[in-house]
This record gives sequence, C-alpha cells and structure tokens, in this order.
Amino acid sequence: MLKKVAYPLRELFRKYKSVFRFIILFLGTYLVLGILYSVYLKASENGAYFPDYITNLVAKQSAAVLDGFGYNPVLWKDSLAQGMLLTINDRYTVIVVEGCNSISVIILFVAFVIAFAEKFKKTVLFLFAGAVLIYIVNIVRIAILTVALYKYPQYEDILHSVVFPGIIYSIVFILWMVWVRMLKPNSIK
Repeated sequence: MLKKVAYPLRELFRKYKSVFRFIILFLGTYLVLGILYSVYLKASENGAYFPDYITNLVAKQSAAVLDGFGYNPVLWKDSLAQGMLLTINDRYTVIVVEGCNSISVIILFVAFVIAFAEKFKKTVLFLFAGAVLIYIVNIVRIAILTVALYKYPQYEDILHSVVFPGIIYSIVFILWMVWVRMLKPNSIK
C-alpha cells in the first residue's frame, strides 16, 4: 500500500508563513529604500549642497544646537573627507559625513515596522513619529559628540565607535519594542 507523500516544503511555508512574510517585507522594504537612497546620493553629487542636502542640513542643525548652548560652532566644507567639518572655538572636533545623517538608521527602522505593519494609519503615524524622533536624537547626538570630543579628545575612539552609535541604535531598538507592544497579539503569529 502506498502512503501519501507529504510535501514538506509546502508544509514548512504554511507553518512559518508569518516568518517568511516578515523576512520578505523587511528585506523588500530595506532594499527598495536603500536603492532609493543610493539614487538620491548619486543625484546629489555636484549639487548645490555639500555633500548632499540632508547631511548638510544635519550639520547645520547640529551647529545650531551647539550655538544655542553657547558654544561657538563653525562649519566648513571638507572635500577630502566628503563632509562638513564642525568645529568649536576654531578647534577640530567632528566631520559630519553622509553616514551621520541618520537616513540609513531610519531606513532600518522603517523596514522593521513595515514588516510588522498593521493598520495603514497607525503604521504611517508611528513611522513618521519614529523617523522624526530618530532624526532629532541624531542631531542632539552629534552636538553632544562634538562637545565631548572638544573636551575629551583622548576618548575619541570609544565615544565615536561605541557610546554614540549605541545611543542611536538604542533609540531604534526601543521604538521597535514599542511598536511590537502596540501590535494586536494575533498580528505577530
């Protein structure tokens, strides 16, 4: 007597449907937004703003925060490093480059939230609020890093490589946890 052969691959997909949905949505969103960001960066070359509009804006806003706290920030174009040199009292402190503008981190945040998307309005509002929060925290983070490196240049490696990336990624992680807690219990299955 012949037994009916099970289709293990089909059963696997059925059993882990939500996992595959998450992976496809996350990677798809991340790839699409990453490609769009790459196109934006390519289009920004030789544009009116150096190195690109968003990085330039982040550098200016970080300088404005420093100015608001009584520091004397000055921004310079740094063609060699492809960024904006942000100094305090004419002393080198940081170079704000494309990787400092928080867009890559926001793309990562958006991809995760979309992978667990629920109702359209709820998702869009959370994405907007989260992206704005990440952007603002990043500007404050750059301003604090500038002051920290101005006052404690001997700790540049740990401040730039560990402490300050930890701040931005911690905010993203907290936002992800808030998003997951806001979901209906059945939407995560």
